[in-house]
This record gives sequence, C-alpha cells and structure tokens, in this order.
Amino acid sequence: MSYFVTGATGFIGRNLVQKLLQREGTIYALVRAGSRGRLEELRTGFGADGARIVPITGDLSQPGLGVSEEDLLTMRGEIKHFFHLAAVYDLTADAETQEVANVEGTRHAIELAGALEAGCFHQVSSIAAAGLYRGVWTEDMFDEAEQLDNNPYFRTKHESERLVRDECQRPWRVYRPGIVVGDSRTGEIDKIDGPYFMFKSLQRLRRVAPSWLPFLGIEGGEINIVPVDYVAAAIDFLAHKPRLNGRAFHLTDPNPHTAGEVMNIFARAADAPQMAVRLDSDVTEPATGAVRTALKLFPPAKRAAKVALDQLGLPAEVLGYIDYPTTFDSTKTQKALKDSGLEVPPLESYAARIWDYWERNLDPDLFKDRSLSGAVRGKVILITGASSGIGKATAVKVADAGATVLLVARSLDKLEETKEEIVAGGGTAHIHQCDLSDIEDIERMAEEVLTYHGHVDILVNNAGRSIRRSIALSYDRYHDFERTIQLNYLGAVRLILALLPAMRGRKHGHIINISSIGTQTNPPRFSAYVASKAALDAFSRVIASEVVDDNVHLTTINMPLVRTPMIAPTRMYDMFPAITPEEAAEMITKAMINRPKKVATRLGNFGELLYAVAPKASDSILNTAYKLFPDSQAAKGKKEEARDKAPSTEAVAFAHLMKGVHW
Repeated sequence: MSYFVTGATGFIGRNLVQKLLQREGTIYALVRAGSRGRLEELRTGFGADGARIVPITGDLSQPGLGVSEEDLLTMRGEIKHFFHLAAVYDLTADAETQEVANVEGTRHAIELAGALEAGCFHQVSSIAAAGLYRGVWTEDMFDEAEQLDNNPYFRTKHESERLVRDECQRPWRVYRPGIVVGDSRTGEIDKIDGPYFMFKSLQRLRRVAPSWLPFLGIEGGEINIVPVDYVAAAIDFLAHKPRLNGRAFHLTDPNPHTAGEVMNIFARAADAPQMAVRLDSDVTEPATGAVRTALKLFPPAKRAAKVALDQLGLPAEVLGYIDYPTTFDSTKTQKALKDSGLEVPPLESYAARIWDYWERNLDPDLFKDRSLSGAVRGKVILITGASSGIGKATAVKVADAGATVLLVARSLDKLEETKEEIVAGGGTAHIHQCDLSDIEDIERMAEEVLTYHGHVDILVNNAGRSIRRSIALSYDRYHDFERTIQLNYLGAVRLILALLPAMRGRKHGHIINISSIGTQTNPPRFSAYVASKAALDAFSRVIASEVVDDNVHLTTINMPLVRTPMIAPTRMYDMFPAITPEEAAEMITKAMINRPKKVATRLGNFGELLYAVAPKASDSILNTAYKLFPDSQAAKGKKEEARDKAPSTEAVAFAHLMKGVHW
C-alpha cells in the first residue's frame, strides 16, 4: 500500500506523515523544485523510516500538479490513499494567492488522483467552509454555508470542497478541522495563527497589571480549537476505516469554549489578568458591527484601528471571530472514532504547553534585535541631570553600547567625572554645561548642541527637583511651586521645543521624559513635585499625536522611588525599599529599545486604576499614609542638626507593601 501526500512539510501534513509511517508502504510527497530542503529535513527527522518518504517534484498551480510522466508511470495503480493537504491556511493572505492554492490546487490534485487511479481522495478542508453560518452546522451540510464572500479564505475553502464533491471521480472523504493549535503534548507549532494572535496582548497585559486584577471583557461566540496531534491521528484512523466514503468529518471539539473563555484559559497559562466580567454577544455584536461599519466608511477610524491592531499584533481579520456565529456538530465523527480511543483533550489541559512553546520559540520579539547596542549605536543621546544618580548611570550604560552621549547638568566638576568614566570605558561623551532652571541658558545650550552635533536622536529629560512638604506647611512657600515647575516642567518643555524641529525635519527622534510614580498614585506632601511632573506628562500626551507622522516617539517613565542624592534629605527613606540608579537606567534603556508610550510599575498602574474607579477609597488609603509619614524636620524649617524620628513599624511595613511609592 502506498500513499500520496500534498503539503507533507506543512504543520498538519508532517504530523500526518508521522502517523502514516507507523503503517506499511511508501509515502510519495509532492514538493516544489526549490523546496526539496524542507522535505529532506523531514525525512532526516524521522530517522530510518524517513527513507520511505519519496519526493515527487510538482506544483499546485500546474495541471495535474505538474507531475512528470515518468513519476506517473511509477505510481499509477500503486496509490491507495491520496491525501490533499496543501493549501493556504491563512486568514490574512490575499484573494489571488488563496484562489490559486486552495481552489486551483484542489482541481489539479483531483486531476492527478484520477491519472494515478488512486483508491481514495482525502481532502483536508476546514470549518471555514461553513462561512459565517448562524446556528449548528452538521457534517451533512454544505450548500447551506453563509456569508462566504466576507473573506476569501471562507470562500476558497468552500469552493475547494465543492470541487471534490462535484468533480472527483475517485471515492472521497473530507475532513474539516477546527482552529488547529500546537501539539497537546509538547505545545509545538510552526507559525502564529488563530488564537496565537492574542498572545502578544496577554503578554503585554501581564507586564502592566498583576494577575489577580480583574478585567472587563467579552463573551463572544464559540471558538472551536483542536490540537494538531488529535487532528492528524483522527485523519489517519478515519482514512483507513472502511465504508466511510462520501462523507465529511468535523475534527472539532464537542465542548468548545467561547472567545472570552479561551482568552481566560490562556491568560491563566500566561499568568496574566483575566476577564472577571464578560459582556454577552447581545451587547458586543451590535457594537462590533458598528465598529466594522465605521472602519469601512470613516478614514480616521480606519487609521486609528490599524495603528491599534498593529501595536497589538492583531490582523483585522481576527475581529470577525469575536462573535463567531457557528456551532459545529461532530456527532457522527465521534461515533466513527468510537473504537480509536481518540478524544479531543480539553483546552485547559494543554494551554500552558501551548503558551510556553509560543513564548520560547515564536514570540515575534525573539526575532528582533532587542539589544541596547542595536538601538543606540552611532546615535546622539542628550541626557539632562547626567552628573549623578539616574542620569549618570544611564549615560554610562548607553555610552558602553556605542552611543555618543551629551552630558548636561550645572555641576561641571561632576560632569567631568562622568565623562572620564565613560572615556575610560572606551565610550564617547561631550559636556554641555547648563542651568536647566534658566530658560535663556537652555536656549544657549540647545543652540550649542545643534551647532556642534547637528541633531539629537534621543533626548532624556531626567533632571528634576523634588520637594516633600505638606500643604499645611506650604501656605507661605509659593516659591516651592515656582522653582519646581520651572525645572521639572518649563525647563524640559523649552529643551523639547529647541530640539524637536530638527527631529521632525529628519523624520526621526525619541523623547524620554522621566516622570514619577507619584503622578499615578498621588502621594501626600508632593503637591509641588507631582503637579510639575503631571504637567510634563500631559504636554507629552498632547504633542504625541502631532508628531507621529514625523516618526518622533514620546515615552513617559513613571519612575518609582530611586536611591539618589535627591531623596537623601528625607532620612526615613533610608529604611524604605528603593531601586538603584542602575535599575532606573535599565528602565530607561529598555525604553530606548522598545519606544513605548509609557513605562510604569504594576503598583503605579494599580494606583492609577484605583483612583479612576474609586477616587474616594484612594483618598482614604492615602490619608493613612499622610498620618503614618510626618513632615521631615527640613520641611518644617528646622536646622540640619534636628533629627527626624525613626519611622514606626507600621510605617515601614506600609512602605514595603507599597514598594516604590514616594511617601
């Protein structure tokens, strides 16, 4: 007994070939002339049994698959089972490509099966052949398919199955797998498709919010998912079982999950937040319909949606599956498989292996140059506050990675120390001394920078001033607010205004503003500091939409408490958890690599969310902190020798619980 297989090197194909090798006989595998290497890898991977796989040169686009007369003579009368798997299984492929591969390819495969006098023609179709049928789709249904023109994938899968039914002169069987994911035992898969498109969103959600934080989501329609090992084993068993010709088999999960349930299952596997409340299709379907209409008719909506989907790594075609209307009945297939011992494993039992394999092998970020050197080598980076703390640590780090660093601060001697350290390590640095609270001095320095260096690729607005003083002690200290906003907001804005035109002119630039976790959590006693940082945050959000066409990116980093000279006057911070300047520099350099809109801690994001949904509860919690952490002696205007009281045990415990927040 011999087999002929198209698509043998594809994902389902190679798993099926592995099952067929457990039986006797030769396996003839169609391969394009320029793709022999993949088949050779497959043969080698199967060890000694791989020698039973014989390559047959051909092409889906050619009549009779382009198989030579010599090969036809060799195989004629020998093929008992002809498996046609070669097709485009991709929602995002263009219509012409899918027409050639799925429809014409099937027509040519039917021609070859007839020429070979094959025993049975087995077509691996898809549940997509049902289109967007509303209701229960049984294995006997075909002409009842609905909305096939919504997507070329649906239409071509349906038409290819019609060819088998109407034109195949050999006995035939059709297999309609659900959405095929990786092996339930190993998680292995070879490409991102189907539910995998959502994985990047889950990964990003995990980075910004704790797993226990509940989210509002959608229920959606049923998403029928099956692992490839079940699909291959079921095809192998059903193909060899007698008296099943002329039937279609649903290789689907008899207990499918809704879209919301699928998301939560993979969220648990990813240790990401789950959707605690999910809106039913009665709510979401009209909304998604309205969105789709807007995307067709309103150009700005199209553009906004494209940007949002691109950032999430989602093709627009995936949106059609949110409220997928079809339920697939597999009763007859389950009956035919009764003696096989095959059952669809519950998604919950293997979701963790699917996620783990994707994150280790297919995550798109694995294939990008995510090194700091790749992001900054040869670029000009200006860092304010570079004489100590976060600025100095960042300057040393990017200089080590090959950037030309422009060091800006007031203290010339400390800037020279930073430069000496960079030069000693083989880096390049230039000093541009400036008082960043003096607008005229900023203008002078910016002109100097552009004259000597021509442009700045990345600007890091790091220099800042912090004042910790309750409002009760600030009634006669209006100047605290003036000097804080002068440096933290107005100075940063003036520097941006000076350097931004050159960035826009070159269609390249990145501005990183070091903000504070305080703008998210609103800690008491920091009204002057937090307000100045919040102003810069708002400024950045507003101008970002104006410069997006110029490829200028703005990133806000809501920095947690860092152990720098700036916090030294508040002695109780000596007992509180804080990150090091080097850890802060790591946050900044990662932003240079990824260029996100925002970098923040989970606690900061939680504080922001809490204030948005329960502001009074947030005030109550912050009032507790206000009472636990008194004003320092310096804030009260006492002499330096006056010592602050050691914080209470409760205060230290609270600070550790709210790690990173300024109290």
